[in-house]
Amino acid sequence: MRRGLTMSLFALLIFTLLALAAGPVLASTEATTEGAKASGLIWWAWPVILFGITFVMGIFAVLAGVGGGVLFTPIIGGFFPFNMDFVRAAGLLVALSGALAAGPGLLKKGMADLRLAIPIALIASSGAIVGAMIGLALPDNIVQISLGVAILGIVAIMLKAKKSEFPDVPKADNLSTALRISGIYHETSTGQDINWKIHRTPQGLFTFIFIGVMAGMFGLGAGWANVPVLNLMMGAPLKVSVATSKFLLSITDTSAAWIYINQGALIPMIVVPSVIGIMLGSFIGVKLLAKTKPAMIKNIVIILLGFSGIRAILKGFGI
Repeated sequence: MRRGLTMSLFALLIFTLLALAAGPVLASTEATTEGAKASGLIWWAWPVILFGITFVMGIFAVLAGVGGGVLFTPIIGGFFPFNMDFVRAAGLLVALSGALAAGPGLLKKGMADLRLAIPIALIASSGAIVGAMIGLALPDNIVQISLGVAILGIVAIMLKAKKSEFPDVPKADNLSTALRISGIYHETSTGQDINWKIHRTPQGLFTFIFIGVMAGMFGLGAGWANVPVLNLMMGAPLKVSVATSKFLLSITDTSAAWIYINQGALIPMIVVPSVIGIMLGSFIGVKLLAKTKPAMIKNIVIILLGFSGIRAILKGFGI
């Protein structure tokens, strides 16, 4: 507990120093949007507000089992006066930071599978690069409307999605056999070693093209889509799907993030408090996970995303 408190205070100190350094730079560039300038708030109010909101997002993201990016982009893009290019770049880095923190541990525990992740990462990363280029080329209002539609689609998936702990895969298909995508992981709840394999590999890999494009275009990350495809379509066990999805974000989001960074869409005043807020909130969320009913939190997240999706569409139409 003391160690966690020390880390939190250290992170807050870094956040304060970086925000102070970023503020004057931000004030002298076009990074601040007309809406932010017209708000009348002093420059340091924005990172403080962002930190508070993303801290709460980090808690809810863990409890609801969704990535930070899928909450960050629609909520910040819909209710903050920032240009969407900056919001999407920050959203990718928010998702990326969580993935980088969790990825090594998941690989070490044998939960995330490299043979499963590598072909998907190659395909999804290429799609994410294309999606980022498309997103930067489109007008802001078109991106807002498309984001709103995508978010409402995610809400529909979350409402209808069913999870299978151990899907029934009678036989591995030829492609997964050729790529030797299979494995064994230790299920701590039962103390058993689970042998798993996948099927429908061509269909799954094709689907990841579109998932990558959406992740790069909207800055959402792709955890919301990775898990259903890996688990329900391809037949990977749920824990392997979740762990591999988390590891995948460290590759696919990096590809898309570089496109935004190369175009100058990385604003420290937005990214720094957001990443720190999400990470500290996730730390609290992990502590609360055992005591909270996931179904209730999931319903709250669905309501928030639904409201944010509608808000993004209205904002895109100038309402």
